[in-house]
Amino acid sequence: MGLILYLVKSFKWVGPEQAKVAEGVMVLLIGVLLSKLAISSSQSIDVIFHVGPALILQLLGDLGTLIALPIALLLGFRREVIGMASSICREPNLGIIIDKYGFKSPEARGVLAIFVIGSIIGTPYISFLSSISVSLIPLHPYAYAMASGIGSASMNAAALVPLVHMYPAMATQLEAFAGASNILSFCLGMYMCIFISLPLAEKLYKWLSPILGRGNAQIEDGNVPEDVMDGNEEDSDALSFGKLKRWAALLFAFSVIVTIGNIVGYHTAFVDTFIGMIIIAFIALIGMALERVFPVHIPSIVFISLIGLLVSIPGAPTAEFVTHYVSQVELTTICTAFLAYVGISIGKDWEEFKRISWRGIIVAIVVITGTYLCSATIANITLFATGMI
Repeated sequence: MGLILYLVKSFKWVGPEQAKVAEGVMVLLIGVLLSKLAISSSQSIDVIFHVGPALILQLLGDLGTLIALPIALLLGFRREVIGMASSICREPNLGIIIDKYGFKSPEARGVLAIFVIGSIIGTPYISFLSSISVSLIPLHPYAYAMASGIGSASMNAAALVPLVHMYPAMATQLEAFAGASNILSFCLGMYMCIFISLPLAEKLYKWLSPILGRGNAQIEDGNVPEDVMDGNEEDSDALSFGKLKRWAALLFAFSVIVTIGNIVGYHTAFVDTFIGMIIIAFIALIGMALERVFPVHIPSIVFISLIGLLVSIPGAPTAEFVTHYVSQVELTTICTAFLAYVGISIGKDWEEFKRISWRGIIVAIVVITGTYLCSATIANITLFATGMI
């Protein structure tokens, strides 16, 4: 809807100026999204210590998305491949890429393209992939159940349904493994992206682009694309009281929007939901401010993630208060409001997105297939090695 408002010429009040404003707003809203995810991670941290090694190790299957990088290069993409192939390209990964490279960067265009394509075809495709894989590849159902937990609730359910249908007697166990795996992917997936898969994607791009890339796909050491610098120009500005006031006002307005959406969609109490959103927004505000005052440059995503974990981890004096109120806020509601800004923002780059076309669909399919089959394979090997199957 946000994109339509921009593209339909009759809506004169949504144009390039509004798209530029929405683009700036997204820098803050990424912080809100990551703040909620960090608190959710700490609430489920006990699961990490109670699951078997197979559930932990299968997370390495997320690196299977890197299989798509050389394919994307062969299809003619350039630095977009880093955003496309470094992860499954869901909400946390969207935040990581935009935070690191800027919304106007080719990496952000890549992750947004796969995000949009994955939202459209991801659920039906992974259901089909699960059915075919279980029928043709002799891996244990537990391994496939773990592989279905890729951090997306809808795709998790879509991959699990064919599995439960084929093994109804194991339904309870399969659901338990899939649920735990999805929680772990949600908790740890963004950290794997930050510290492992994203650096690997950058290295692979540097090595492979001179060989497989077309045109100017090669990147030279020390060169930062101009659009990445433009996208981070606002981030590099010194912190001021006026900027803090603008951020606070914007986050307050966004908190009201999300609270109303949460009440309409999930019938939660206004006061509890609003307090939860204020906590989330406050953590995001602190993280954004610390990035600008800290003597050593550390991305705001690190500050926000650490603060969210510390204030809500079991045993912390603030944990009960924070988790009670933040649990009232549905991540889906935050993402819905956030994506409205995304839609308006990408309107001015619509011609760029149109050029992705069928090539982006191929990359998205390879990304989903790579992470699903790699996770299932690693889980199966670990289950066998530990004597669970």
